[in-house]
Amino acid sequence: MACSFLRFLLVLVCFVPAFVDCAVRHYNFNLRTGWADGPAYITQCPIQPGQSYLYNFTVTGQRGTLLWHAHILWLRATVHGGIVILPKRGVPYPFPAPHKEVVVVLGEWWKSDTEAVINEATKSGLAPNVSDAHTINGHPGPISNCASQGNFPGGFTLPVQAGKTYMLRLINAALNEELFFKIAGHKLTVVEVDATYVKPFKTDTVLIAPGQTTNVLVAADQSSGKYLVAASPFNDAPIAVDNKTATATVSYAGTLSTAQTTLTIPPPKNATAVANAFTNSLRSLNSKKFPAAVPKTVDHNLFFTVGLGINPCPSCKAGNGSRVVASINNVTFVMPTTALLQAHFFKQKGVFTTDFPANPPHVFNYTGTPPANLATTRGTKVYRLAYNSTVQLVMQDTGIISPENHPIHLHGFNFFAVGRGIGNYNPKSDPKKFNLVDPVERNTIGVPSGGWVAIRFRADNPGVWFMHCHLEIHTTWGLKMAFLVENGKGANQSLLPPPGDLPKC
Repeated sequence: MACSFLRFLLVLVCFVPAFVDCAVRHYNFNLRTGWADGPAYITQCPIQPGQSYLYNFTVTGQRGTLLWHAHILWLRATVHGGIVILPKRGVPYPFPAPHKEVVVVLGEWWKSDTEAVINEATKSGLAPNVSDAHTINGHPGPISNCASQGNFPGGFTLPVQAGKTYMLRLINAALNEELFFKIAGHKLTVVEVDATYVKPFKTDTVLIAPGQTTNVLVAADQSSGKYLVAASPFNDAPIAVDNKTATATVSYAGTLSTAQTTLTIPPPKNATAVANAFTNSLRSLNSKKFPAAVPKTVDHNLFFTVGLGINPCPSCKAGNGSRVVASINNVTFVMPTTALLQAHFFKQKGVFTTDFPANPPHVFNYTGTPPANLATTRGTKVYRLAYNSTVQLVMQDTGIISPENHPIHLHGFNFFAVGRGIGNYNPKSDPKKFNLVDPVERNTIGVPSGGWVAIRFRADNPGVWFMHCHLEIHTTWGLKMAFLVENGKGANQSLLPPPGDLPKC
């Protein structure tokens, strides 16, 4: 298996039975070319073994760090990587240029084949086994009871020179874990998330959810020596997680190999205060050169509940005749056998319906006592948007089975996170506190455990665009839907025809 990309042209060629999700902003990647977006049965059919598909898209006006990954089943566990888009030649960063840039990919590792893990969970109706280790650039580190091989016997090592500043391009490619990231003795200056600049701020701990990217500056301003790097899980819900910490090392030039490593203590896995402090510090740069174009008016005011449920499953003996499912507005998404974008473009009937509910069908105390009926409905439903319409979407976590943080990823667009809170969203009082000046702009956002988040975006990219939880188990269980954005006026506002090598179902 091999996947390659060119840094500037960014044409991806994959020779695997999978998909590449270039989680990118709406005004360049995949603009009018949703055929290069990648999710299975949403914008394309699977690439069959031994076949290939050319992901062809043009970068205009974007720079930063993004994740690409396989987008079918659980293959993204190993088929993933980073896309680095540099500023145009001669255009500086809006912060002091670093001495060196390093891509740091955080991930998860299983002793078992991940497809076997999810297949067993699907058969039983219960949650899958958690991973056996976390990794930093593919290595768990020496304290995870898993011996690393190759050139990194003690895990990944970042060599630095005293007095120099380094930019780490952090990517969370894990399947099911939000992660804390910290370096012993060093502050991290956050300058970008999801390929958009933010107002710089210092922190000792970064929170990064699956699918998200975060660029940080690290000044090598400590005494010569070795310093531990730690990636550990964040989950403030009473559910099982892989509680192992992945480790790496920052090593100053001239440090002896026998030198002791300065250690750091990761936050507890339920350190909600640490997570909130990081999230609440994020603000768009909102400068003259990089303005925050937040939609001030709203055409579609949507309210989506996100969470779990329980449906009958007579064959699920381990689940006592039931299976855990997930849903948005009580709809557990059913994957079609024909790609939605193809069905939309060729006007094929019977593949999907456009009646996805704008509001929950049942109103209850979302963060309190759950309703007696925990069942969901099943369907392949999309929500239709007119070209260039504006959307405000409030996503509310529910306490059914357990409240939980859900990192939601929207394909085809960036959005602005204008509000966030704990408890049930109040449509009268909460909008008065929305930040419409400099909210952070990104493509993946965490719906807080037992709380809500509000985003806004403009639907100026025609096509069918997937929105799903980036915890892979929740996506598997059905926490997903799609927006169908209609064509505008003229060719420049319309979806392009599919390429000739588009995979067939």
